[in-house]
Amino acid sequence: MTIPAALALPAAKLALGAAASALGAVGKALSPQDQKIRKTANDFETMFLENMMSQVFPQESSEGPLGENGTGGQVYRGMLVNEYAKSIAKSGGIGMSDTIYRQMLQMQERSNA
Repeated sequence: MTIPAALALPAAKLALGAAASALGAVGKALSPQDQKIRKTANDFETMFLENMMSQVFPQESSEGPLGENGTGGQVYRGMLVNEYAKSIAKSGGIGMSDTIYRQMLQMQERSNA
């Protein structure tokens, strides 16, 4: 069964909103130290996504929505890639931050033991 295009976008927005609410509730339940670790893991995933996505956009092209090459185009391209990466990470990312978070907690527990 296929979902009509007119319903797909609102359904996706609803699902992302529910996921963001659930993540917000989890974030409030964490201790301040765990919140710092979670933020670090999320920031790392965002940085990773930004580096990966910067490879998708050609650096030397005069075609497409960014128009002519030049300083303005390069700056805009960097800002656009950064916002795409933040948006992907905020909507659940690729799951990397959860793994990093667990590893950082394990490292912290070992150092405290």
